[in-house]
Amino acid sequence: MTRPIQLWYWPTPNGWKVSIALEEMGVPYEVVPVNIGMGEQFEPAFQAISPNGRMPAIVDSDGPANPDNPDSTSLAIFESGAILQYLGNKTGLFYPSDIRQRAEVDQWLFWQVGGLGPMAGQTHHFRQYAPAIIKDQRQIAYGVRRYTDETHRLYGVLNRRLADREYLAGEYSIADMAAWPWILPEHQGQDMSHFPHLAAWLERVGARPAVKAGRAVGENLRSNLAASGKAAEDARKILFGQRAR
Repeated sequence: MTRPIQLWYWPTPNGWKVSIALEEMGVPYEVVPVNIGMGEQFEPAFQAISPNGRMPAIVDSDGPANPDNPDSTSLAIFESGAILQYLGNKTGLFYPSDIRQRAEVDQWLFWQVGGLGPMAGQTHHFRQYAPAIIKDQRQIAYGVRRYTDETHRLYGVLNRRLADREYLAGEYSIADMAAWPWILPEHQGQDMSHFPHLAAWLERVGARPAVKAGRAVGENLRSNLAASGKAAEDARKILFGQRAR
């Protein structure tokens, strides 16, 4: 019997990428919450499978044979892009075997991991969280402008790409699953009327039942880190590296 994959998870865009993929691929999984606002990402049990101390991560008990330990098939993987590739390879779904088609998927997957995610994440940070951390708003004005403008540029890249196609790399793929959770215009200062092709793709992907299910995983766990109060302040200090637990 196939054992469920452990998904070490918190409901964030990077976490949603993997929960969406698992839902789309029909892979049995169980969620292991990693409360990043409480510092659980620093726990030895989590860092043993995610050395960078960032979620998500997975543990597949039914992974490939381990040449160093023939009795074990357990495999731990961190980094969302690597997890998506692994799941695509494991299931043969949403990740083409043809070299040219796979290269199309890979380049958009890596573009998201190296560009859209980090830049949109910084935009979200400076627009949503920094005002609760830094009282002098003049100190964050440059960060807001810099990252909002860069996110605008990246939205434009996607909009142009989607002008003549339904999905980023041919058929719907892990590249779409990676990028979709990071289009958060209400938090990133973007007007979607400037990006009609991106807006149509956002709605098209978001209408998929598995995307809805993956996006909803753990939605009751998420807290408002932009809120006031000691609990939110403590969580921000942990999450944004001001102190470890």
